Amino acid sequence: MASATLEKLRAGVRDVPDFPKKGIVFKDITPILSDPALFHASIDLFLERCRGKKIDKIVGIDARGFLFGSTVAYELGIGFVPIRKRGKLPYKTEIAKYSLEYGTAEMEVHVDAMMAGDQVVMVDDLLATGGTSAAAAALIRKVGGKLLEAQFLIELEFLSGRKQIEPTPVISFLKY
Repeated sequence: MASATLEKLRAGVRDVPDFPKKGIVFKDITPILSDPALFHASIDLFLERCRGKKIDKIVGIDARGFLFGSTVAYELGIGFVPIRKRGKLPYKTEIAKYSLEYGTAEMEVHVDAMMAGDQVVMVDDLLATGGTSAAAAALIRKVGGKLLEAQFLIELEFLSGRKQIEPTPVISFLKY
């Protein structure tokens, strides 16, 4: 993708200081989502990485990963799997605990969300400390998926979150 497009996307990210708690600068992507050209450009980034690969499922992480992941899955004509915060899925689930920059939580996925050996790409809006993504990656493997790549619109490099996911390839488009 052209650097001009990446700069337009970068300009669409709004910094919100002291959210969700004091000392954290939240990277707000809602301006990108509300601008049709920017939203389209952001989806194209993910699609460019996925086209031409054998992928069975796109996994999106609760909640903003749903926006990108489901759209990418739709465009590719493949299934979408949500990984949600614990207590949100109605069927039998596998659970993984994780830490994030401002607390702890648990994620879950349906036990039948993918078949053994399914080729999976994980999509989310932001990679920070990597706790959420590492839990999602563990869940993908636990239910039989093969995680090919983890893709993020934004990466906060100073938090070294990619170390939590490696050796899975980590792709991020906007780095801070």
